Amino acid sequence: MALDATLLELLACPSDDHAPLREDGDRLVCTFCASSYPIEDGIPVLLMDDATPGPNGFGNAAGPDATG
Repeated sequence: MALDATLLELLACPSDDHAPLREDGDRLVCTFCASSYPIEDGIPVLLMDDATPGPNGFGNAAGPDATG
C-alpha cells in the first residue's frame, strides 16, 4: 500500500542529514544516506533502532548509485 504523497513530502530522514525519503516497497529510503526505515501496517517507523543503515552509516552520504 503506497503512502499518501502529502505525507511522504512531510517526512524526512531522522538522522542528522534530515534528507527527503522515497518509498521503496515496504520501506522508506533516505535520498542522502540510503538508510531505510520499515513501513508497518501502512505506518512509517522512523526509529533508528528499527532502521537499516546505509552503506556508510546513518547521515553519511551514500553516493550517487546507492539511492536509486
